[in-house]
Amino acid sequence: MHLGNVRTALYTYLVARAHQGDFILRIEDTDQARFVEGAEEMILETLNWLGLNWDEGPTLNNPKEESGNFGPYHQTDRRDIYIKWAKKMISEGLAYADPYTPEEVQVFRDKAKAEKRAFLYRDHRPENPPEWQLGMPLRFKVPEIKRYSWTDAVMGELSAGPEAFDDFILIKADGLPAYNFAHIIDDFEMQVTHVIRGSEYIASTPKYLSPLRSS
Repeated sequence: MHLGNVRTALYTYLVARAHQGDFILRIEDTDQARFVEGAEEMILETLNWLGLNWDEGPTLNNPKEESGNFGPYHQTDRRDIYIKWAKKMISEGLAYADPYTPEEVQVFRDKAKAEKRAFLYRDHRPENPPEWQLGMPLRFKVPEIKRYSWTDAVMGELSAGPEAFDDFILIKADGLPAYNFAHIIDDFEMQVTHVIRGSEYIASTPKYLSPLRSS
């Protein structure tokens, strides 16, 4: 928990209260490489100390217990939901199994760097990818390469060109979803209406527009 987290939580809490909405606390713990023992408890204690009381999510006294109608509120407990959506995207032609090893992908990166051009995974999209199974990375298949525009409630009208769209990871090799997949699914499933994020996340917004505009 750092000041940026607190700032975002404060704005989220104030917007929720101003509009008679619910303040949701979701534990996004799918990046197990960054897991820190005791971090979740510190988050709960800090929010409670600040008076930012959440309406849905883990309970303060026992994080393993949860309150709310749209749980689980720990992403590692929602794996089956992500797999369901992953299979749906495969069936609709919006996702495919990544057949390359990390070493092969690095060769693609090095070649792009040597040629002084941006590395885009979609330039190496396999023509006949294998059937996806758990243990294999699953990638989003960008359906249309073009400029997208959207309205940000704070920044106003924004847009991004084709260079912002690539075939990013949806499900990692460990079977857990990538952040850019999990939180979109959760926002939809939990009927979230407003998302407040740091300005550094503006660059990732185009990733969420492409499948929505094409479905």
